[in-house]
Amino acid sequence: MKLAWGITGAGHFLRESFEIFKKIKTSNPDIKVTTLVSRAGEEVVKMYGLENDLNFISDGSYLEEIFLEREQGASVPKTGRFLLGKYDALIISPATSNTTAKIACGIADTLITNAVAQAAKGGVPVYIVPVDIAGEIESRMPFFIDREICMKCEICPPGDYCPEHAITDQIDLLKCNGCGRCVSLCSYGAIRGGMVKLKVRDVDAKNVSLLRELEGITVIENPQMIFDHAAKTMQKLKY
Repeated sequence: MKLAWGITGAGHFLRESFEIFKKIKTSNPDIKVTTLVSRAGEEVVKMYGLENDLNFISDGSYLEEIFLEREQGASVPKTGRFLLGKYDALIISPATSNTTAKIACGIADTLITNAVAQAAKGGVPVYIVPVDIAGEIESRMPFFIDREICMKCEICPPGDYCPEHAITDQIDLLKCNGCGRCVSLCSYGAIRGGMVKLKVRDVDAKNVSLLRELEGITVIENPQMIFDHAAKTMQKLKY
């Protein structure tokens, strides 16, 4: 089975999505996964320390490449593969509210939204895991410095030993690779990540509803359900 996986800039559901695709690859080494990464997606993959996992899921061989949006050009020609029958399914997980809104409105001006448009035209089933469906969600944040706890030490071990030099009086998330070394180095426990509760905006919930009505697109509530859909696809294709 040949899958295409689109990663957008959401931190919510990101780790869970990686775990599912690692499970898919481990369960059947013959499954090929091409990964499409948006500009924002590239940043959050690094922030959450998931670059090695990404290279495990897509090792760089044919139909297992990692396509970064910043390298694809405005015409994103690689999405033409969806018109050539190269993939059995396209999975977008996680999908930011911005990506969801664009797809719901038929806009295809990024690597991910263009992939969805081409997949729909090529008859390739699309599965999308939106981060903002309805109500409240709990989302895991990247590492940050709690200013109320930080003692502003003259000698700061987290800052001195950060391999990416991402720490000053705050953490530069565009440099941070999510290794977590800084957490144990801070004597005062001022560096941490953690879960936060977020309210889903009405407009985002409405866009998800619009998404459900589009032909060829299936909205999935959470990444855990991806494995089940992949298994069903394999049965249909008699893998």
